[in-house]
Amino acid sequence: MHSINNVFDDQQHTLNAMMSNPLDVLRRVWGYPEFRGKQGLVIENVIAGGDTLVLFPTGKGKSLCYQLPALCLPGTAIVVSPLVALMRDQVEELRELGVCAGALWSEQSSEDAIEVKRNLRSGDLKLLYVTPERLATGSLDSMLGSGGISLIAVDEAHCISSWGNNFRKDYLSLGRLKEMYPAVPIIALTATADPRTRQDIIRLLNLDNAEVFVDSFDRKNISYEIALRSNARTQLLDFLKRHKGESGIVYCLSRKKVEETVEWLNEHGIRAKHYHAKLDPALKAANQDAFRLEEGLCLVATVAFGMGINKSNVRYVAHLDLPSSVESYYQETGRAGRDGLPSEAFMVYGMQDIVQRGRMIDEGDSTDQIKRIERAKLNALVGICETTACRRQSILRHFGEDHPGGCGNCDTCTKPIETWDGTEASIKALAAIYRTGERFGVGHVIDVLTGKVTDKTKRFGHVDLAVFGAGKELTAAAWQSIYRQLLTLNLIRIEHDEFGAMKLQESAAAVFRKERAITLRKDRAVSRGERRKGSDTSPARSGLSAPDREIFEVLRQERLEISRELGVAPYVVFPDTTLIALATRRPTRLHEMLEISGIGQTKLERYGERFLRALQIAVE
Repeated sequence: MHSINNVFDDQQHTLNAMMSNPLDVLRRVWGYPEFRGKQGLVIENVIAGGDTLVLFPTGKGKSLCYQLPALCLPGTAIVVSPLVALMRDQVEELRELGVCAGALWSEQSSEDAIEVKRNLRSGDLKLLYVTPERLATGSLDSMLGSGGISLIAVDEAHCISSWGNNFRKDYLSLGRLKEMYPAVPIIALTATADPRTRQDIIRLLNLDNAEVFVDSFDRKNISYEIALRSNARTQLLDFLKRHKGESGIVYCLSRKKVEETVEWLNEHGIRAKHYHAKLDPALKAANQDAFRLEEGLCLVATVAFGMGINKSNVRYVAHLDLPSSVESYYQETGRAGRDGLPSEAFMVYGMQDIVQRGRMIDEGDSTDQIKRIERAKLNALVGICETTACRRQSILRHFGEDHPGGCGNCDTCTKPIETWDGTEASIKALAAIYRTGERFGVGHVIDVLTGKVTDKTKRFGHVDLAVFGAGKELTAAAWQSIYRQLLTLNLIRIEHDEFGAMKLQESAAAVFRKERAITLRKDRAVSRGERRKGSDTSPARSGLSAPDREIFEVLRQERLEISRELGVAPYVVFPDTTLIALATRRPTRLHEMLEISGIGQTKLERYGERFLRALQIAVE
């Protein structure tokens, strides 16, 4: 990594001369021709001194909304971030842009901390990243130079809400910021917040007068597929065949499953590493760095990994287990395609996932109110899994956003789900629960319905019930699907403190009386890898011609060599979008490279000649 003293060099004088024009800063520093979406409006409000709440999905440029104003305002911008990995990533990227940035956290080396504090006191530091507990103590005041604080950015602001996912108690202390620094503009940012979480952020951070900017949560570049689990490993392998040589994340619920999956993937030719909270700290850090710095690595992880990950070219996210909520699912899948290029989200699930997640909620040490919230969130996610409508429409509706459906980029749109009149089958399913005394789990009740003679069905006298064998016309898997959907429809519930016994909800009475018709979906368990068999081309590069694709690979290798020389992540040098633009437009002079999005003055000076040479060699 470049020394912080070597980064903010002679071009700082040029930057100072045009700080009053945000668009000039954008073009010169970041190399982007214009603001995206509502970025310009947010930046204008922050520079004017207004408090701001930003609700943008991942990939819509939230970070720029405080990074650019930090260059336009006198003093140092304080950025509150929950993870050291995120701080390091963003500081690394800013330094590569020629911006003086630093971070302070508890476990960094004393040499690094001293250097950051020295730049802070001298007034050179434009952005300082800190943990929430560090800022709330007020201890930064003694380290600040004469310029003071230009703005305070609270990243991952949903962490302050107990209703939201990833609640962190340390964030509650940030409510004092407005009192401690009343004249400093505060900008809170999140990519994961339903309407109730948004209200909590405003209330708990005392941002009553904040301007709220909400952009569409629609990640159009991400395709969604959710399949019923048949053979999860085979389904995953079929999916990963489409992403040879690309980086991605596979999420598992347990540490044991993470380690077993990594071993299995490596045996099958997929280069994979693991990450979970109990991993040896040195190995955990090494695996995370490998994911950042290398290309084509699959990281298998628990949810301990990834919050705020800054890697822009994650091409896929797969889930082998059901997440805890729509917010978690959206946040985790949102780690794919931050650069805006086509990326894929894939998940397998089954009835056991729902039961297990419910048990985890009931056995947790949360309050009854929090448990009710968690159950509601889980039910909302299961509803998205079971929907026959456009998945994108269902996801966005959860965040209060309307979508017409028919997105053409999710599995329910590309291959519509068949439905059937499940009223009679539902009555049988509900009757089997009732007649067995609402005391048994789904496996035993299905044995009763399908007429399976077991020690348990004989011991409890269930072979003599009228419902015994009443459902022989359907397979056990079909009954699993029916019970899963009845759970989603809130016609039944599972009591985990009674060993998973299924109980009837009051709403089941209307089904028994045939006052409510039930439409059910027909399950399918087909992975996208199987549907697109024979195609090994990445979705991100599928639009390139064969010659352009070859040039792209040459540029990607050049980028990898530069990143290794500097000890930075490849996407910090240039994102894939910039390489694709170089491969297709093929500039021949340095000044022409400035017309490519993502190439600013600093990166042109550092890397321009090398990429021009690489282009010339590739074209010849």
